[in-house]
Amino acid sequence: MKMISPRLDRWIDAITENGAVVFAKRLAGNDTLLTNAHQAGPYLPKQFLFRVLREINRPEEQNPKFALPVRIESHGEERQVMATWYNNKLFGQTRNETRLTGFGGAQSPLLDPENTGALTLFAFTRTQSVPICSIWLCATLEEEERVEGYMGPVDPGLGAVWEPSTGAVTQPRPGSAIQTCRLSRSQIPDAWLADFPSGAEVIEKTLELLPVGKKDPDARLLRRRACEYDVFLSVEEAIVLPLIKRGFGSVAAFVDQAQTVLQRRKSRSGRSLELQVKAILSEEGFQEGKDFEYNVESDRGKRPDFLFPSQAAYRDPAFPSQQLTMLATKTTCRDRWRQVCNEADRIPAKHLLTLQEGVTERQHAEMVASGVRLVVPKSLRTKYPKTIRPHLLTVGQFLSLLEKRRQN
Repeated sequence: MKMISPRLDRWIDAITENGAVVFAKRLAGNDTLLTNAHQAGPYLPKQFLFRVLREINRPEEQNPKFALPVRIESHGEERQVMATWYNNKLFGQTRNETRLTGFGGAQSPLLDPENTGALTLFAFTRTQSVPICSIWLCATLEEEERVEGYMGPVDPGLGAVWEPSTGAVTQPRPGSAIQTCRLSRSQIPDAWLADFPSGAEVIEKTLELLPVGKKDPDARLLRRRACEYDVFLSVEEAIVLPLIKRGFGSVAAFVDQAQTVLQRRKSRSGRSLELQVKAILSEEGFQEGKDFEYNVESDRGKRPDFLFPSQAAYRDPAFPSQQLTMLATKTTCRDRWRQVCNEADRIPAKHLLTLQEGVTERQHAEMVASGVRLVVPKSLRTKYPKTIRPHLLTVGQFLSLLEKRRQN
């Protein structure tokens, strides 16, 4: 069993003592050199970087830069990188984003394609008014789980701002959410304000706000994920913000409330994707109990997220194995894909739906050799190397596979 580096705990203690402000994210293919993007280097949101690095907030200047001292503490590396606001949209073009670049190529752990999907923390402090960035790139699932124990889940494409000295965690609203998903206090059911809604109840509200319409299942899944997250944050804000404004009578009361918030976020993140997929299956004409079963036991102690067509068919030796299908859902798959290999022994080809923004050719080859095939929403395919894209199934293609097997 891999152990958590004691250096991680010491690093967290140090950034807490120094009053650091942290941005946590999972490295995407366009952050590393996975897709050979010309802007290789981690993207950080403008609002965050302007807060911790005001030196680059110079809108009168095209593409303002700042030389930033950086230490990748997890790997013992130091260098000076360039923080740049690519702001040519203000000058009649299209780009408007902030990145850290100049890490030195693929030998840097931040640009190593193998680290695509890794949870990474960028901690900013100031020493005598000089900004400094300290970075920790998680090397194992155990390290990722330790970090998320402090700040809650970090999903691909989102990220979160964490202030270790106070425990405050701010999760941004998804940029792809639409206005109707942002609920005012008056739009939130009274019962939810008294008792926080379950994940299934939040999903149900999402389906109400975003019915099937004309969106294909790939776009519908991602759009609803963003909408659901926005509904969740709306309810969380309505319940928690008044408590924060009233203040706490003791440190213990504050810590208890913070832990409640983190546990609620973990619970939502843990089941969100599978519940969204379950809704889409039903909308696409697959009947639960007949065409698929959710979270049922395939073999003793093994519960794939989805089993097609049923547990009874799976356990019937006369039912053809080639007509059986299983689907696992994991927002990230960098190391977690291995867990899927031990599910549904009768089914050699394991399908895994993920939202991770890229895997390397080596990682993908290892998955294929283990019988795992990735299902990736259509708009995320460009985050993967071109050589891998033909081997990925979209959500729509996976549903077509299910339909073909249902008809046979």
